[in-house]
Amino acid sequence: MPGPNPDLINQCVHCGFCLQACPTYVLWGNEMDSPRGRIYLMKMASEDTVPIDTKWVGHMDACLGCVSCMTACPSGVDYGKLIEETRAQIEQVYRRPAVERLYRWAILNTFPRVGLLRILRSFLAAYQKLGLPALSKLMPKLGPREDVAGVTPAQVVQRARVGLMLGCVQREFLPEINAATARVLAAEGCEVVAPAGQGCCGALLMHSGKDHEAEALTRRMIADFDAAGVDVIITNAGGCGSHLKQFSPKCKDIAEFLVELGPRAARLPVQMRVAYHDSCHLQHAQKVRTQPRQLLAGIPGLTVEEIPENTLCCGSAGIYNLVQPRTADELGDRKASHIQALAPDAVATGNVGCILQMRAALDRRGQNSPVFHTIQILDASLRGTTPGR
Repeated sequence: MPGPNPDLINQCVHCGFCLQACPTYVLWGNEMDSPRGRIYLMKMASEDTVPIDTKWVGHMDACLGCVSCMTACPSGVDYGKLIEETRAQIEQVYRRPAVERLYRWAILNTFPRVGLLRILRSFLAAYQKLGLPALSKLMPKLGPREDVAGVTPAQVVQRARVGLMLGCVQREFLPEINAATARVLAAEGCEVVAPAGQGCCGALLMHSGKDHEAEALTRRMIADFDAAGVDVIITNAGGCGSHLKQFSPKCKDIAEFLVELGPRAARLPVQMRVAYHDSCHLQHAQKVRTQPRQLLAGIPGLTVEEIPENTLCCGSAGIYNLVQPRTADELGDRKASHIQALAPDAVATGNVGCILQMRAALDRRGQNSPVFHTIQILDASLRGTTPGR
């Protein structure tokens, strides 16, 4: 199978602006674990001067795919496309050890399957009711199930008809985010359509080198929304949104859409200091950075705090914290230390993976600041409640 496009590889001028933007380079200071170094390895492999062996693959596997380097790059190198194509190449030409193959197969055949996740939720709910120790710090404590209706009518005058992507892990393990999203959209005058049969968007598979399987899932999802006749497809997960935007101009992040739409529903005070964390794919891939802050700034009584190193990944990165847990924990702990220094009342972000990753990291440090999706805080303001209730 051919590797990444040589024209994309040759766009890199090796200036080094990407180095300090790269989480693994910041941690280790190793050139081969920087975007520039990885592009050089891609070039060497394309010229058959180095083999695609365990060491070569290790440098590619260590990449979080956070695309922070794309924000820093003055030459406009599409590193996101390069690493996706490289991972697809690895899946075709490199045979991983048997245990690793089985582990990755289990992850990529579980998380994109809503039916399996629903079964897992039932087991996890029963397990938690028994009060047994947590199986994993990444597993959330389950609350009441909040399913979104197939159609949620707009309140007062309808301004738009929107489709809501429900996600996979989020739909089953953090359904309160989707419920809050639907309520906010309805309050702002949107009819919300959430097709019950929608599956996975394909983002996790695409980021793991399974490009053909991913694209089939993506096109199926977009076809479902097109059939529903929606004006916009709303996403509330940074990684899923950046993936979907490659296939449909209708896709918008919830914060992006609400700022464009303009506020209509009354905001009630929320007296909190909130530290805002930028999801990597939201800020670097989707270029949605100011909009979540605008939503939070529009809430009376709420103060937004900036987390130091806000362009650096928290270590979640799709399935990265499952396949590269030590590096993910190191990055999570680094992020948690900055949050701990701020001692906010809560943390807000726009991606389910970041929520789970930061909750785990803060818990390891004994920091009890809750982590919410940005839309949950806005929803609390519209309802006159406290976030999380």
